[in-house]
Amino acid sequence: MSRILEEARAIQNEIINNRRYLHQHAELGDNLTITTKYVVEKLEEMGYEPQIIANSAVVALVGGKKDGKTFLLRADMDALPIKEENDLEYKSKTDSMHACGHDTHTAMLLGAAKILKNHEDELEGTVKLMFQPAEEQLAGARAMVEAGVLENPKVDAAAMIHIFSGMPVPAGTLLIPEGGYVSASADMFHIDIQGKGGHGAMPQDSIDPLNIAANIHLGLQEIIAREIHPSSTSIITIGQMHGGNAANIIPDTAYIQGTIRAFDKDDRALMKKRVVEIAEGIASTFRGKATVEYRM
Repeated sequence: MSRILEEARAIQNEIINNRRYLHQHAELGDNLTITTKYVVEKLEEMGYEPQIIANSAVVALVGGKKDGKTFLLRADMDALPIKEENDLEYKSKTDSMHACGHDTHTAMLLGAAKILKNHEDELEGTVKLMFQPAEEQLAGARAMVEAGVLENPKVDAAAMIHIFSGMPVPAGTLLIPEGGYVSASADMFHIDIQGKGGHGAMPQDSIDPLNIAANIHLGLQEIIAREIHPSSTSIITIGQMHGGNAANIIPDTAYIQGTIRAFDKDDRALMKKRVVEIAEGIASTFRGKATVEYRM
């Protein structure tokens, strides 16, 4: 193990350089043209034969020369739609930003790939490297599973790693959870609200979708406050509310986007059901209409 750690220290600058390049070229969803190309090129330089699946996902194998199980290592690659505003020498050159650490995860897995390749003859079994797009859109993992990432060879176990800023522990600390699940389910919802536009001076002739959106936002918080057991860990987060484009005009439509997260499958099902009921009920109360779509 000490030898492996020394090898990791020896390529630290390489890992940092990879991370900074990825940070400068942050991309969204599964449209990772620059990122995917970079990952593939780096893997090929190490002697891998990477495959691109599910549009921009990358898979590579190391080992397999000795019998054994297949272990998967996973890193996500996509960024967030945030404009980076700082003066770092490696700040993003795009309108997106790696604000959730996926540039770091990808660079770390590239580092692991190099060390594993150097010890390929020693591996008993196979290590499968999984570079995942569209994690922020809650779609990349499913797409890769459907494309066969867990097969050929069949994966026996898997691990991922995620950096955590702001934790009350020294930098460089590795946190390993106890048995059981540690990550919540994450489901994204989109609520379209249909009203009736009109002039701001004559609200009686309109159906205000912004008023409906505001009341839906408040109503959804009551699910956590009054319908989920206080000991349960469940969250409803509204991340987007949009509607209108003038101060004196009531718009026709508005929309809300958010996520629900849960550790319990029954809580997850309840929240999904109640988001629909509350959105439709409040919209109806104020003479409008709401339609809810989910991405699980």
